[in-house]
Amino acid sequence: MSVETKEADIIVRVAEVMIEELKLEDVTPTSFEPDIDLVDEIGIDSMDLATVALVLQDHYGIRFDEDDYPTLTTVRKIAAYIAARLES
Repeated sequence: MSVETKEADIIVRVAEVMIEELKLEDVTPTSFEPDIDLVDEIGIDSMDLATVALVLQDHYGIRFDEDDYPTLTTVRKIAAYIAARLES
């Protein structure tokens, strides 16, 4: 499996993981609004985020710092976080 490195591609991959892992319905990776607040508007909790982070860590070969979880409130922010880790 190839690893996406462009932020737009990462956004789609993060949305795919969210939809698959959290069993979200009526949304596709391309229709998933990247700026929607995952906690307030979708109801994702810390365990959901940890699950998504583990899948993304494996896919991208990066590490999510648990202290950063509270800042990862949108798909776009998660994608930017991943992109920054890939560049360093």
